Amino acid sequence: MNSVQLIGRLTRDPEVRYTESNMAIATFSIAIDRPPRQDGTREADFPRITVFGRQAETVQKYLSKGRQVAIEGRIQTGSYTNKNGDKVYTTDVVANRVEFLGSRNDNAGSAPSGSGRPAGNDQQQGSGRQAAAVPPDFKEIPDDDIPF
Repeated sequence: MNSVQLIGRLTRDPEVRYTESNMAIATFSIAIDRPPRQDGTREADFPRITVFGRQAETVQKYLSKGRQVAIEGRIQTGSYTNKNGDKVYTTDVVANRVEFLGSRNDNAGSAPSGSGRPAGNDQQQGSGRQAAAVPPDFKEIPDDDIPF
C-alpha cells in the first residue's frame, strides 16, 4: 500500500505550470515537524507536494506561504540526470486531496481554528470541526473532473 497523510505549512507559494494538453500541475513544499529529540533539538522535513488538474488551480488561487494544509496522497520516486551528468533521485508526494486548515489569516503558526473546505474530492462534514470562511467564488470540484 502506498498511502501518506501529512499536515504542515507551506514553505513557499505554489507554482503552477501546464502540460501540452492544458492540465495544471501545482508544486509546493510543506514543513512538517519531527518529534523533538531527547536533547530538545527540533527538526523538520520538507517534502515536495505535486497536485494535478483543477485542484492544482484551486491550490494556486487560495494557498500561500505559511498556510497550514492537510495532504492525502502517495509517494512517488523518480530520477533524472543533471547538467553535470550526475543522476539525481527525487521523492515527491502526489496529492489526491488537499484540505485547507485554519483561516487565510492564520499564517503565524498558531493552532488552526478549524478546517477550510477541501480542494479534493469530498468534504468531511459532521466531523465536529468548524468550517473556516470560504471565499465567495470557491467552486466545488466534481469527482468526474479529477484526473485519477
